[in-house]
Order: sequence, then structure tokens, then C-alpha cells
Amino acid sequence: MAAELFPAKKLASISPTAVQQYQQQNFSNNNNIQGCNWQGLYPTIRERNAVMFNNELMADIHFVVGPPGGTQRVPGHKYVLAVGSSVFHAMFYGELAEDKDEIRIPDVEPASFLAMLKYIYCDEIDLCADTVLATLYAAKKYIVPHLARACVNFLETSLSARNACVLLSQSCLFEEPDLTQRCWEVIDAQAELALRSEGFWDIDAQTLESILRRETRNAKEMVVLEAALSWAEAECHRQELQPSIENKRLVLGKNIYLIRIPAMALDDFANGVAQSGVLTLNETNDIFLWYTAAKKPELKFVCKPRKGLTPQRCHRFQSCAYRSNQWRYRGRCDSIQFAVDKRVFIAGFGLYGSSCGSAEYQTKIELKRQGVTLGVAINKYFSDGSSNTFPVFFEHPVQIEPDTFYTASVVLDGNELSYFGQEGMTEVQCGKVTFQFQCSSDSTNGTGVQGGQIPELIFYA
Repeated sequence: MAAELFPAKKLASISPTAVQQYQQQNFSNNNNIQGCNWQGLYPTIRERNAVMFNNELMADIHFVVGPPGGTQRVPGHKYVLAVGSSVFHAMFYGELAEDKDEIRIPDVEPASFLAMLKYIYCDEIDLCADTVLATLYAAKKYIVPHLARACVNFLETSLSARNACVLLSQSCLFEEPDLTQRCWEVIDAQAELALRSEGFWDIDAQTLESILRRETRNAKEMVVLEAALSWAEAECHRQELQPSIENKRLVLGKNIYLIRIPAMALDDFANGVAQSGVLTLNETNDIFLWYTAAKKPELKFVCKPRKGLTPQRCHRFQSCAYRSNQWRYRGRCDSIQFAVDKRVFIAGFGLYGSSCGSAEYQTKIELKRQGVTLGVAINKYFSDGSSNTFPVFFEHPVQIEPDTFYTASVVLDGNELSYFGQEGMTEVQCGKVTFQFQCSSDSTNGTGVQGGQIPELIFYA
């Protein structure tokens, strides 16, 4: 992401070659400008300051940035740096200022330090996924709040189940409560995807504990156990231990008791956990007794199932009906487009069923954004002949970003005649989320805003 805080102004009428020559200095050190009235090429102080970025010309301080073996020497200008950061101001002009020609910064990556300097010199924010966390660290360290906010916004925009656990750990470290809350929203709704991501292996023990304690996390306990063991294997490697089952249990410590093993189905416990070797013999026996005995033993494990998230339903019709010639399917697609004003996670759809008594339907549901499939599921559901809606779910909830239209589609195979919605609404308020609906060109069976199928979107928010 590259964004300027101020709109770029058109340069005066000069040779494009000359401009390119001086702009190239942004990319390499020791690129001095000599024998040329370069100041005349740039009409604004902002553009002239930008020329000084990473430039030896008039540099009165140097930084040796990066860990040993990966350092880079970066030139700087005390006045510009002090104007952009209170830390640099104290460093160069404060009461305890030291008169040094060179400052070593081993805890900041060179690319991130340069990204911060580019903001200070050029009023430009240039972020990428590989360096944004390190740039956030630099912005926090040198108290450059607007750059830090931009980093957090970038992370929130790129947040997904794949990186939510790592960003949760970092957001706590950087004391960014809004980002922490966004991470929890993703982890709660897409817990199984988040726990199975490689990023989960890299979190610290404190973050692991907070995730294992989470009451609203939607995941089977068997998935939680598998994820915890994967984390333990990675932790063994970090501690240079053999990843044996004994060492995995050792590095997990008391966190093992946060996995709600007694809340699993008995089959999952008997055929999985009990034979994995992760429990002691006494623990295995006690849990078997807990499942089967009238007088249950006391366990160190939490026995109560998690609450999980409660799904919400957005119903877009004010009434439903049936007629002798509607609603027929024959392999055609019913589709509608929708948008939301805040991030949600679509778990599935509520669908109408047969208007001619009980019937079973084969369904294919799909979510797309700009033609790209984000989620698809093939399911069956049984309708009892009533006008109720019947839920059909994706394997994992699908993350929906605000202010973008998505396409919800379903192809049904079953009883030809079913209920259908009427008096459809273009806008529906569900709690704190506003849904907007519009017709989809993918709909070949008559569904639109005013009537048809897909009466409900089932979601987490």
C-alpha cells in the first residue's frame, strides 16, 4: 500500500530525465547532488525535503540499523527528524542530547526504519505485508503516531483467519486494543481456520493461553487439541527439544487443562485423545469414568462446553407465499447480491422448503466476490412442509468486508414447488449491521430483491 498524506503536486516544467535523476536518490545511500541547482527543480518545501530522504547531502547524523550481520548505514538530518518525532527531538536537542555522529539501532529492521524516514521526510506512507509489523514497532518506538495508525489500519484491512493469531499476539504487545478486538472477531468466527493456520504455531505462550481460554470461540475441541499439539511441536523446536509426546506435554504445561476434553463426544475421545498418549493413564481413566459413571470424578479439565458465538439471521422478506406454478427449480440458479457496512462472517443461508408437504432438497450454496468463489458447500436439508426457513451452512464461515457487494447463490434439487419470499427490502438492519440488497445477473430462476429464494443470511458479527 502506498498512500500520500497530501496530494502530489505537479512539478514545474522541467526535463523528465532530470526529475528521475534526482528522485533515484531515494533508493541508495551516498548519492550526492553536485554542481546543479537542484532546489530549482522542486516548487514546494515538501518536495525539496523529500530529496533529502536517505541522502548523504548535508547529512549531520548516521544510523547503523539492523541486527549484527544485517546492518545498513542510513544518513539523516537532525532538524527534519526532530520535526517529525519527539524522540528524535529529545535525542538531538533535548537536555540529555548526546553529540554523536553515529547511532546504532539493532532492534529495528532497515526496511522498516527507511519506511518511517520516508514518512517523516516525504509525507508518504509506503507499507507492505512483509514489513508492516516491523514498521509499526519503529513508529511506536519513535512516537510517530500517524504512521502507527496507518500501520494498524493496514493490518486491520489485511486481517484474515490465516494471520489473526499472530496479529493478536502483536496487537497485545503494541497495546492496540482496537486491533486486538478485530483479531478476536476473526478468531471467534473462523476458529478452526485460525487454529489450523501456520501463524498459530508462531504465537507466544501467553497468547496461546488466552486463545485456549476463549469462551466464544467456535471450534470443536478435537481441533483445539490438534492445534495445541502442533504449537507444542513448534515450541519444542524453538527450545531445541525433541518433539516427543512427553516434551509436547511439557511445553504445554497447564495449558493442556484449558482444552475441554470432557466436552468432546465420547467417540472422539475414545478413538482420538485416549490413544494419542498426551494424557496420563490416570487422566484417561478419570475422563472415561466422567463419561460413563454416575458418580463422576473431579477433573482438572474444564468440563462445560464453550458457549461459542450465537448466529444472527438477516431476513430480507416481509412475507412468504406459494402458488401452484411457483417456485420451481430444475437446476436453475437463485441468486442475490448484498453488501454490509461492517465486517461480518456468513455462516450459511436460510432457505425455503416444499409447499406440498415434507420433502428433502439437495443444495449447492455459494458465495462470490467479483466472480471469485469464496465459499461453496453441497448439502441436504429436510423441509417439513411449513413456511419456515431451513439453515444450510458452509464448512467454515466466510469473511465479508464492508462496502463491497457479494453474490449469494443457491441451486436446489428437490420438490418442484416451494414457498418463496415477497415484499423484499433493499435495506435491512440486523443489530449493528446494515445489509443492502440488489439483483444479481447470476440469478436465472427469478430470485431478486422483491421476491424469490434465499430469504435469510446467517452470520456472525
